[in-house]
Amino acid sequence: MGRLSQRRRVRKFVLGSEYPVRDKEDVLAVEEPLEIRLAGTARTFSYSVTMRTPGDDFDLVAGFLVSEGVVWEPGQIIAERFCGGEDEEGRQTFNVVQAQLRPDVVMPETGRAVYTSSSCGICGTDSIESVRRSGHYSPADDGVRLLPELVAGLPARLREAQGLFDKTGGVHAAGLFRVGDGGTSAELLCLREDVGRHNAVDKVVGWALRSGALPLSETVLQVSGRASFELVQKAAMAGIPVLAAVSAPSSLAVELAEETGITLIGFSRGAGFNVYAGHERLLS
Repeated sequence: MGRLSQRRRVRKFVLGSEYPVRDKEDVLAVEEPLEIRLAGTARTFSYSVTMRTPGDDFDLVAGFLVSEGVVWEPGQIIAERFCGGEDEEGRQTFNVVQAQLRPDVVMPETGRAVYTSSSCGICGTDSIESVRRSGHYSPADDGVRLLPELVAGLPARLREAQGLFDKTGGVHAAGLFRVGDGGTSAELLCLREDVGRHNAVDKVVGWALRSGALPLSETVLQVSGRASFELVQKAAMAGIPVLAAVSAPSSLAVELAEETGITLIGFSRGAGFNVYAGHERLLS
């Protein structure tokens, strides 16, 4: 796979110091395109191109296909492999992944109209209504209950596990926690980092698909950024009952959480948080 980070020389300005200008080396998170190709019995075609941080690319593709409603069981993806993607010197760039789908999987009729940027998880879809698809798993109430103190502590646990952020300061994270002991404990199952917050979530969901762990009932998905519509949609497609974010949700995210039975938490930063939907899962 490609590098997760790269070093660059920068000119640093420190106002009011003895040496206000100096040259130093900085570490950047890598952002590169990933082309997703789908292969079926009758045809192979380019489905989408997304900007991402290299690493866990097979998880990313699998999770993306879950979010798109293409697959929902691990056996529906027969194999994934890197293909093509050579630079001008003929070296493998690992920027093209082909997913071989089981013959009975219904292939999408067309690919995405435009590439997906690292800031947008639903760019290129025909309409918002096309994303309000019915999933194969329901995150509606499955008995999950959570102590507020447990929820408030998840962002710190997420941050402690962010190795790439420690190096670069430039990536989002998504962490999947399994709730236990009547809502008083949470085990970190999987954490993924990426320049795109939606990619980080797709990598977590893809890990779960490939591990045979879907649907993700009795889990909390903690994310490092804001809770946008596409993150709620991805959680719903994976059967995740609780989505918590350190920043604010959008109005459409709240509406979708209400429609799908997801508990949506925002501004979770240690001292407290807001519950925008599904407050009944929080123990008082």
